[in-house]
Amino acid sequence: MSKALTYIMGQEDPASYNLQTHAAGPEGSLPLTSDMLLNWPSGDLFGLSQNVGMGWKPERLNGKQVLILSTQGGLRADDGTPIALGYHTGHWEVGILTKEAALEISELGGVPFAGYISDPCDGRSQGTTGMFDSLPYRNDAAIVYRRLIRSLPTRSGVIGIATCDKGLPATMIALAGIHDLPGIIVPGGVTLPPTNGEDAAKIQTIGARYAQGQISLQEASDMGCRTCATPGGGCQFLGTAATAQVVAEALGMSLPHSALAPSGQALWKNIARQSARAIYWMQSNGIRMGDILTDAAIQNAMVVHAAFGGSTNLLLHIPAVAHAAKCRIPDVSDWNRINKSVPRLVSVLPNGPEYHPTVRVFMAGGVPEVMLHLRKLGLLDESVKTVAGESLGVLLDWWESSERRHQIRQHLKEKDGVDADDVIMSPAKAKSMGITSTVTFPTGNIAPEGSVIKSTAIDTEVVGEDGIYRHTGRTKVFTSEKLAVNAIKNGQIVEGDIMVLIGRGPSGTGMEETYQLTSALKHLPFGKYVTLLTDARFSGVSTGACIGHVGPEALAGGPIGKLRNGDLLEVTIDLFRLEGSVNFIGQEEERFSPEEGAAILAARTSHPELMPDPKLPDDTRLWAALQAASGGTWRGSVYDVDRIIEVLNAGHTYLKKLEKLPSD
Repeated sequence: MSKALTYIMGQEDPASYNLQTHAAGPEGSLPLTSDMLLNWPSGDLFGLSQNVGMGWKPERLNGKQVLILSTQGGLRADDGTPIALGYHTGHWEVGILTKEAALEISELGGVPFAGYISDPCDGRSQGTTGMFDSLPYRNDAAIVYRRLIRSLPTRSGVIGIATCDKGLPATMIALAGIHDLPGIIVPGGVTLPPTNGEDAAKIQTIGARYAQGQISLQEASDMGCRTCATPGGGCQFLGTAATAQVVAEALGMSLPHSALAPSGQALWKNIARQSARAIYWMQSNGIRMGDILTDAAIQNAMVVHAAFGGSTNLLLHIPAVAHAAKCRIPDVSDWNRINKSVPRLVSVLPNGPEYHPTVRVFMAGGVPEVMLHLRKLGLLDESVKTVAGESLGVLLDWWESSERRHQIRQHLKEKDGVDADDVIMSPAKAKSMGITSTVTFPTGNIAPEGSVIKSTAIDTEVVGEDGIYRHTGRTKVFTSEKLAVNAIKNGQIVEGDIMVLIGRGPSGTGMEETYQLTSALKHLPFGKYVTLLTDARFSGVSTGACIGHVGPEALAGGPIGKLRNGDLLEVTIDLFRLEGSVNFIGQEEERFSPEEGAAILAARTSHPELMPDPKLPDDTRLWAALQAASGGTWRGSVYDVDRIIEVLNAGHTYLKKLEKLPSD
């Protein structure tokens, strides 16, 4: 035998060849009736055989069937040690939630089913070609979730369990589309911060800080080992994962005080049990997803997003949920209106002003605590229905006087020495601390279709006393994130620069996140004096003067793709009025108005090195084309099937006309 076969086949036990070729099968009989045999489709009947074949008792087949879909990843031994790793802590422990929900369904007399669609880690893929699949994955996962739901025709309700950046939005989108079924989201919670060490956001800057001589090799090694202090849950900061959990609860899709619970602990497990009971209540009382997700629920979620200071990635995900739910899709004017009227109330990583980890936000009362403040301001529609079987107003009444609220906030004081009102603040207290509202949408001759910046996260030291961030500086233009990161590490970026990263929007990279850049600037001493401008997007943990989602993207002919090194830009962000502009106003020694700059850019050719990334997968190219036909990123990067078919039909008609034209 060859060396290869000897190595691969190994030493087998001949006893293993004595194989069983038939079996008696499960004991008992299916609970069939004449009506079932005459009227049920063969698939439903065969499903009963499959169920007992997997070990379910025949006498327990008639319970309500509930489908549990989760993002579980990896393979854990019974004691929790890894047999095969998952991609991230966010899906490592969600199988425990699936088990708890399934056990509760079984105890209620139901029949639980479980399916899994694992998800990628945006932290793991930062700066790699894996990021090219990040945002497109969300749509793919939502499609597969919907297919799995439809592929179990006998299900009477769906529980979605997810934690992180793409898996949770995909789950929300999928459940938003099951208008006539009960559904509920169980958030996967958060991991704990290390007692001594750095959170998962700051730790992602060890390369840049080491290159600048700020930390030693040993320090990087030690801190990197401890940063994920517990094995499950999303990161310790209010990034996209945590914000998505908050939004799921704010939409009414999750139970009250379920977002941001510490993964693996008893209360976290009980949320899954409570959610299973909620599905049964919804079934019994005729409550469906279509009753929960309304235009008012979407607006409530946007209000809560603003109050938390959430990730700008939810500007992509909330519209996608609205589209799936057949609600009105919010536009930039809606985001502007809401952010101008809603104060930011939460002090949390990465926004500050005090950098509390997300578990403290949960201990301070989480989403319902923030909603109590928003209710007093008249900013919420309390009549909306929720998966808890009551209106939002009833839930907030319960929370305000609940023993749970009192005890858990007190525990935060005793355990961490932190006052809950310093984590989730009243509007008056937030205002006294100078906390501004969350998001601004700059326009100008570089971003005629708009852009976005988490303006509340700009370092206050570079903001004027009038609340305006002003930066006029020369550009340094990059066509890849790797080149831009190397420039930072090698000292080519200095105070006063305006970094411009182009060709990294949907058509170039699948609209990659560029957290390598924003995190490096955040934690380097000169970074606060540098502005970053890109047609890509940012991680939910990004802070600073970082302007993304610039439209049109460079590869669609956007003006940002025509900039050159040394061009003079003027950036103005008003943190109080939530208004801003990004304008090209000079080249070499020449100065001109924004209007003149627009004309100069229009006459310019695109940057000579501008092109889609050569490693862009075909799958992502297809995603980019489909979401562009559907309205692009400002409509949530969705697949609008009617619009896509319309565009395809128009294309077919045009091509047929070309075929009929006489050749030259």
